[in-house]
Amino acid sequence: MRPKLVQSPRSLIAVISNPSHELRDVFPVPYGGRRVAASRVGAARTEGVVQLRSVVGGNPTLQPPVIAVVGPTAAGKTALSIALAEALGGEVVNADSMQLYRGMDIGTAKITAAERRGVPHHVFDVLDVTEAADVAGYQRLAREAIADIRARGNRPILVGGSGLYVQAALDEMDFPGTDPAIRARLEADLERDGSAALWERLKARDPEAAKAILPSNGRRVVRALEVVELTGTFTASLPEPKAHIEAVRIGVDLDTPVLDERIERRVQHMWDAGLLDEVRDLEAKGLREGRTASRALGYQQVLAHFAGEYSEEEAFRLTVQGTRRFVRRQRSWFKRDGRIEWFDAADPQLNQKAVTRAGSAPSSPSGR
Repeated sequence: MRPKLVQSPRSLIAVISNPSHELRDVFPVPYGGRRVAASRVGAARTEGVVQLRSVVGGNPTLQPPVIAVVGPTAAGKTALSIALAEALGGEVVNADSMQLYRGMDIGTAKITAAERRGVPHHVFDVLDVTEAADVAGYQRLAREAIADIRARGNRPILVGGSGLYVQAALDEMDFPGTDPAIRARLEADLERDGSAALWERLKARDPEAAKAILPSNGRRVVRALEVVELTGTFTASLPEPKAHIEAVRIGVDLDTPVLDERIERRVQHMWDAGLLDEVRDLEAKGLREGRTASRALGYQQVLAHFAGEYSEEEAFRLTVQGTRRFVRRQRSWFKRDGRIEWFDAADPQLNQKAVTRAGSAPSSPSGR
């Protein structure tokens, strides 16, 4: 059961909504409006959106909270992030683990330069496909980006559906150590038995951890099992959420039948836009050897098609099915966090409500 959708509270700021600012269907596209100059304090205006912004008492140590836009794949997070950035003088920080990779554009639905409409974006395209992504490294990059954005007087907007990455950026989170002997043994098991078998082992040891990890993601399964052996449980190694950086957390979601249809149309768009050619180009750059990137939805299925394991039609179908299963896991992760305020992504007033909620959030010393 997905998180309950709720309405936002009344705001302390005035917002006038342009009816043309509606959630775009399936593929995020920018909204109308001009980029708000970073230096403006007071009335920040875009086409159809007027908002009162203030610096409380003129104290430069008071910072508004980070805005986090979360939710399942294809729910409209990217489009909403642009609307928020244009209304509130924001800059986007990526929290999608696969959008860290250079060249993985079509299959991750990475926002294009044109769609960004001049809004600065951070922590995208920072890894080659042969490099492994890790949460600790991401945490450092995301927090550096947030600090840099704030130092320039702008509002960080953290956007993505990778729940652990969002938590690592915003919450107190230390990472358990590693044991080379345990890791080597588990990696040998992975090579011999495959990721699905190890995932079943994880499911038996820590069901909650297994819910949050795709069975095909061997690297994450191995890491979770390593932590289980070191600490007794992977889930227990994640602390109760405690903010390291204050944030207003906005979740967007759709009814399951609507989102399922949207996912299939998104995958069809990826196919039509040249996903197979993108994967072929990345394969020449080492994608197949990349232990993280090669497991990305769409890329994994197309690589298997190239290897003769599936027909193209089967690769398409499995990408749709895998994405839908991944959405269920995303919902399971995010619904545990009671700090997230959920909005219906089909609501034509979504942008107005989200801007109102984010704009009215109180500032705090250093945003902490």
